Amino acid sequence: MLADLNELWVSTVFWLQNNWLQIIVASVLAAAIVAALYALRRFGKKWCLSEHSSGTWLTVIGQTISRTTNFFILMVAIRLVDGYAQTPRALDNAIVFLFTVAAVLQGAIWARELVLGAIEHRTMDSHYRGETIINAMGLIRLLVSVVVFAIAAVVLLDNLGVNVTGLVAGLGVGGIAIGLAAQGIFADLFAALAIIFDRPFSKGDAISFDNSSGTIEAIGLKSTRIRAYTGELRIIANKNLLDKEILNVTGRKHIRLPFTIGVAYETPPEMLAKIPGILKELVEAEGGEAARAGFEAFGASSLDFALLVDVPGNDWSVAHPLRDRLLIAIMKRFAQEGISIPYPTQTTFTAAPDGRLIMPYPGDPQ
Repeated sequence: MLADLNELWVSTVFWLQNNWLQIIVASVLAAAIVAALYALRRFGKKWCLSEHSSGTWLTVIGQTISRTTNFFILMVAIRLVDGYAQTPRALDNAIVFLFTVAAVLQGAIWARELVLGAIEHRTMDSHYRGETIINAMGLIRLLVSVVVFAIAAVVLLDNLGVNVTGLVAGLGVGGIAIGLAAQGIFADLFAALAIIFDRPFSKGDAISFDNSSGTIEAIGLKSTRIRAYTGELRIIANKNLLDKEILNVTGRKHIRLPFTIGVAYETPPEMLAKIPGILKELVEAEGGEAARAGFEAFGASSLDFALLVDVPGNDWSVAHPLRDRLLIAIMKRFAQEGISIPYPTQTTFTAAPDGRLIMPYPGDPQ
């Protein structure tokens, strides 16, 4: 070690004495490179603070550039000019070593900022900027930092000639052990991140899942709280929630109201042909849209017509009164047209053993 330091000192002194002009020129070039990189870093800071780039990918890129370290800038400048300055072998090896350290660490910092910036860009929606995303971002920042710098450490050691096979194997086994021990927690955590980033619903949305329905009150890192329409608060693990089919009622564009209307078999065919037009007319008069109005089936005691009504929006306080008004309007119009809506009826015929019908009222069988 002392011999190496002595060689470095002697070679450096000899180099300074015999290459002073190249060293001066290289120093000027290095100063220019440093100034340019500092200017680029300042430009990155202004870029991420600019109103024009706020909330865009330009902000993420500017934030990443602004995280460039002084050590990296200095080593880049020195590495670019050391060949022109004809540095001795021992000093060149030291420069290469320091540049490798600076490049690996700077690469890790840039990677971390890009990942975190992309995640923050994805969660710019105000519905997700509450306590949940703050807690999630703190945990994500820790996990990303650990992973990125662990990879950087392995890369750096490998570049320095250290055998990292055992280290990588140990990290892999340790990661598997931790994952198995906390798989339930991690499953709910990743499900929470999936909800935040994929956005199947947000706070305040009305959803239906499995046999339950309600309004989202809070999205936590482990569970989601849903206020049921009956008043109780349902708490369901994020993983279990995402395993079910979720209907986001808030995201619907219209509410569909189904009706089945039966009329008597004695209704004349001419009047039966008019019924779909009558139903559409009544729906449009009440402000709805008839998605379908037509004959459906021969029922047990009636001829059944199907009516599907679409009400724009997702507000049931509008759809329910419209349904009530429409039902009353159908009853009034059918009464005016002489169209009968029958009760469920059944006719029974009695036969003698020889097959002759037995009349249900007294009289002369002759």
